[in-house]
Amino acid sequence: MAAAETETAAALQAEVNALRMRVQELERENQRLAKVASSCTCGFKCNRNVEGTDLPDDSSKRTKRRGRQDGISSHCSKRQVALKVMYFGKRFYGFSSEGNTEPTVESEIFKALERAKLMVGSRKESCYSRCGRTDKGVSASGQVISLYLRSNIKDVGGDMQNERSEIDYVKVLNRILPEDIRVLGWCPVPADFHARFTCLSREYKYLFWKGALDILEMQKAASKFVGEHDFRNFCKMDAANVSNYRRRITEFTISACGKRSNNDELCSMTIKGTAFLWHQVRCMVAVLFLIGQGLESPSVVDSLLDITKTPRKPQYKMAAELPLILRSCLFDKTDFMCSSDASLSLTEHLNDQYHHYMLQAEIFHEALSCLPFPESNLLEALQKKRNHIPLLSRQTEPSYEERIAKVKTKLTGNLSIAF
Repeated sequence: MAAAETETAAALQAEVNALRMRVQELERENQRLAKVASSCTCGFKCNRNVEGTDLPDDSSKRTKRRGRQDGISSHCSKRQVALKVMYFGKRFYGFSSEGNTEPTVESEIFKALERAKLMVGSRKESCYSRCGRTDKGVSASGQVISLYLRSNIKDVGGDMQNERSEIDYVKVLNRILPEDIRVLGWCPVPADFHARFTCLSREYKYLFWKGALDILEMQKAASKFVGEHDFRNFCKMDAANVSNYRRRITEFTISACGKRSNNDELCSMTIKGTAFLWHQVRCMVAVLFLIGQGLESPSVVDSLLDITKTPRKPQYKMAAELPLILRSCLFDKTDFMCSSDASLSLTEHLNDQYHHYMLQAEIFHEALSCLPFPESNLLEALQKKRNHIPLLSRQTEPSYEERIAKVKTKLTGNLSIAF
């Protein structure tokens, strides 16, 4: 009986491996066809029947008419372009529009691209890619996306140094985008450019008020993150899609921003790395805040990075999302351009927004001045310290091995039902 079950399990696993290989083959073929389609400028579509006979596409007229309605032009010159985007994340449900929640930054960008009639096909046909997927509430001053857009240059394979006759992508899009999203620049990129996989490094900034935090202890702990480590205890684990949790942090510094308010000082953490896991920055910041409050020792970072000693992530709350900024994404040989007209409009807009929010801040400051200044409650701080449960003594989440075993069990069950 046991031998039969083992044989069945082996057969199912072989089926799973075969299906995975087939999916990978289809994905490679899809990428190849997408590149072929992107280089086609004829403006016509052809279908093939099962026997391989060429059949005319009877819906070409309907497609053309629908393309005009949706702001998609398929009969014009195009080129692959990288766009540098900034946005204030407070009202958005993250950057990616893959979920069912709206609005997202991505959905607003595509609405603007279609309204400006810059799309030269569907989103899939445009070879769209993004550098990062920021969470709900997170902002960016240097997000990068790439896709094929309509172009004024007929021979996109020729000399691209002279861009004076090209569409002013920054100016056109910023006229349409909502006021909390702006394109900062654009750059022509080669056909093999991918905003996610071509990116060399990313930089995040996290803003916070110093208060009573011990910055020296926080910096001591932050330095332990620098280098290549397994960060599975500093992220939201996605075992179904991610198997490698090693990432390289190249810089982690904490510094003052030079701004003060109500006897407090604004500070920031700057984190640079080649790539980041889901919620990694906010998890690292959360642990540093515990250290800054004197609730944990800097050595806890060493323990959490040692997955043999701590194979399961302790349960703790992530740092808030609003102060986090995706500051920049670094690429090789990309020089983002912005015309003088677009730059002037962009500067005026950001200055207006800055003054608008400064006025709002002053209203809150005025309200605070009407209240009596509260006395510091040392007893409350001591009570918080007494109630704190050390990270290494808390309940833990399932390990990666436990999660992946659950995923495999579920996959095997689905295959059993299918067959």
